[in-house]
Amino acid sequence: MNYYLDNYAVRPQLIPDGVPRNLGIIVVIPCYNEPSLIHSLQSLFDCTLPSCSVEIIVVINASENSSPEIIKQNKKTLDEALNWAETHQKNKLSYCFIKENSLPKKHAGVGLARKIGMDEAVRRFESISHSDGIIVCFDADAKCELNYLTEIENHFKAHSKSPACSIHFEHPIAGEEFSKEIYEGIAQYELHLRIYKNGLAYAGLPYAYHTIGSSMAVRNHIYQKQNGMNKRKAGEDFYFLQKLIPLGDFTEITTTKVIPSPRVSDRVPFGTGKAMRDFLLDREQTIQSYHVNSYIDLKRFCELLPDLYDNPFVEFPTSINEFLGSIDWEINYKKIRKNSTSKTHFVKLFYSWFNAFKVLKCMHFLRDNYYPDQPVLESGNQLLSMIGEQQENSTNSILKKYRDLDIIA
Repeated sequence: MNYYLDNYAVRPQLIPDGVPRNLGIIVVIPCYNEPSLIHSLQSLFDCTLPSCSVEIIVVINASENSSPEIIKQNKKTLDEALNWAETHQKNKLSYCFIKENSLPKKHAGVGLARKIGMDEAVRRFESISHSDGIIVCFDADAKCELNYLTEIENHFKAHSKSPACSIHFEHPIAGEEFSKEIYEGIAQYELHLRIYKNGLAYAGLPYAYHTIGSSMAVRNHIYQKQNGMNKRKAGEDFYFLQKLIPLGDFTEITTTKVIPSPRVSDRVPFGTGKAMRDFLLDREQTIQSYHVNSYIDLKRFCELLPDLYDNPFVEFPTSINEFLGSIDWEINYKKIRKNSTSKTHFVKLFYSWFNAFKVLKCMHFLRDNYYPDQPVLESGNQLLSMIGEQQENSTNSILKKYRDLDIIA
């Protein structure tokens, strides 16, 4: 009996195959209407294998109301993957394919597909009593570097207290596979993601981590303790990691990288695919990012926060004061202060309340009421100056600067 599987798993056992005794890493891939799964499988197959055994679980999924064309594509994908797997065998590497073409339309989507695969990974690890087994999230159109699997193994061995981690990612920004416009758009979009992450770090907030679904990993027992993956149709990665980051000792793998696809997609209401679709429809083809003044105000807020322990009348920036007033600040401040045993404890409790969701809500409030979004290159260069770095004059050069910052952070 397993408490998590009994109470939170959405499926009974789906994979009848025996489990290798030294299974240490399971890579879970949700796959919906995907014509290029083989490229992702090949990328993982080409990796140097770690000392432990590795399984790849692919959840080929669709909604109960999906079109016949999608069901047909899923069947084609599964047939191709099974044929490919027969000729791509390695010791310590195995594949499991789950077909879920009738997911309830209320929840059908990437969150539920990830959950089905990750829950099955729990079941596999629990059958060999491996509570520290690593569950890795990947995407059906992503690729990775050759040292991807070995670096995941090495990282969790070196960081024995880390419950989970994000993994460095870099979209392709040049080549022949996609159009010039797509490469320009994905460079701007990735830059926006990195500005946001580095802007939060500049402000001093404890949530300065990327939350990319294809670039994260978690220990088996931690996944269970946090009640597993959610069923969200989009943003499942953000919501999932916000349960893990506050646990402490959250880490980042920067010695390898995931290469997500930059392609256009209509599968989710926000995220990379939608951003690329909007970019191609934009005549000016300029992606907007949050105004740097928002990070400046948040930084001042974070600097003054400890003073609230002794003085409830600390004057924050006007924009922050107004936002706090919109989320019942006074009531929550009194609760936090009453439960605090020291200034350090007060700050910790405060950030448990003023979490990543509220920070994002704050950024939207500041955008709508104080600081309208600005072009991503303008925002990126201004933030570089604020953190003492030299400005750049092109999308790719400024993106490279931010990628380097994320690796050495």
